Amino acid sequence: MTRSTPGTPFTDRLREHAVPLTHLDPEAPLDDLEPLRDLIGDARVVAVGEHSHFIEEFALLRRRVLRFLVERCGFTVLAFEYGFSEGFPLDAWARGEGTEEDLAAHLATAIPVGLTEPLRWVRRHNRTAAAPVRFAGVDIPAAGGSLLPALSPVADYLRRVDPETEPAVETATRIAASFAGGSAAVAAPAWARLPAAEQDALTATLARLLIRFRALEPLYVTRGDRHDYDLALHRLEGACHADHTFRAMAGLFAGDGLTADTSARDAYMARSVLWHLARVDSGARVVLVAHNAHIQATPVSFDGHLTGLPMGQQLQRALGDGYFALALTSITGHTADMHRDEETPFGFTLADTPLDSPEPGSVEAAFADAGLGLGIADLRRASKEASDGPDRVRLQGTYVRTPVVDAFDAVLSVPASTVTKDLLV
Repeated sequence: MTRSTPGTPFTDRLREHAVPLTHLDPEAPLDDLEPLRDLIGDARVVAVGEHSHFIEEFALLRRRVLRFLVERCGFTVLAFEYGFSEGFPLDAWARGEGTEEDLAAHLATAIPVGLTEPLRWVRRHNRTAAAPVRFAGVDIPAAGGSLLPALSPVADYLRRVDPETEPAVETATRIAASFAGGSAAVAAPAWARLPAAEQDALTATLARLLIRFRALEPLYVTRGDRHDYDLALHRLEGACHADHTFRAMAGLFAGDGLTADTSARDAYMARSVLWHLARVDSGARVVLVAHNAHIQATPVSFDGHLTGLPMGQQLQRALGDGYFALALTSITGHTADMHRDEETPFGFTLADTPLDSPEPGSVEAAFADAGLGLGIADLRRASKEASDGPDRVRLQGTYVRTPVVDAFDAVLSVPASTVTKDLLV
């Protein structure tokens, strides 16, 4: 633990309400995490974040927290920042379908954001569990890399219940295939290079399909069933939200985008969580794993400009105290800076970049001033007893300015972060 220094009232309260942790090892005893039980209370959705993807300590801690919430608190769903449509084969695998080797094939085209080991643990757990853990994807298809993971099953569904839509589906699929990539970093610039007529045709076709889908709900349900209809509808909505996100990103990069227009992705993620919640047992509880910027319950702003309304804000509005956001951050260490490179499979390379000392006013500076090492701090209790809470939190090598005590219910901090070495290019 680092040496504490005289601090603000908030720093003092943070020190009082922080609980030290003794392990990073996911297989280590879980007793040090017991205080988390009281922090989350009866929350149905506990979101576990990270200030950067591709960080070794965050991956280990998220696995520990997952194990604790499942084994000690009875959580039965693992939801992840992963495509909604693509999540169903992973759910089947986690519940025992196929072979161990099949997981690599399922994840072959996905950005490696730390999903493999949690899924392997869930599969092992489910072999003997009285209440198996389900897996749920919540993101737009391919995290914005391609509409096809959503459009392809929608096309199959429409061939059965509404074959007259086949020309429209073929048009949307053809255009979507022309710019599909491994991530939004590949697909977004490829979309921007399409002729405007193709961009507009894709948006118009998807909108027409969605409106018809909703208008003909009674007919579709009688020709199939309710579950298949609901699933196909949410997949189609995912394709529409992803298409909107391409336009929003283009406007953002061009400097003429609409305020908070990139919120479409987070809105879909929030609706996906609620979609899954509505279809599991009434007492089921969800561990939701995503970036801090997705799980925070306050708007995302940079340089004073509102850029997005995150998933966490929308889940808090829907669930109230049933939503709990646990941010993961580091006082110092390294982060994985992402540099755009369309020639790579995912459209970027990673650079192992040292983090500067925490900025004054950041939650990381408060942890450092309080002399806290590896530990969890209850922000709600600390904020009630001090009015000078932090106004920023790390996001990769920079900061998001937001009232941190409103954005997150608790923070789990590590003294230093290191980049996962096998992902560096």
